[in-house]
Amino acid sequence: MTHVEITYCVPCGYLDRALDTERAVLQSFGQSLDRVTLVTGDHGVFRVTVDGEQIWDLTEDEYDVDDIVRRVRAEL
Repeated sequence: MTHVEITYCVPCGYLDRALDTERAVLQSFGQSLDRVTLVTGDHGVFRVTVDGEQIWDLTEDEYDVDDIVRRVRAEL
């Protein structure tokens, strides 16, 4: 099974984005995932990993939940 981890910056107010991303991933792949984890961070972090491999990072890409879901799909 697969583990998706969403690390987000608390002081930046990224909780809503993290929850939206978590919801979209679970709605799309819930049966195929072992777990989806939210991890608190700081310093502007917003990153998504699948089984420890980074697949998306806010410093490299604009926030687009559909793009993140596509990237998770590619890892499954």
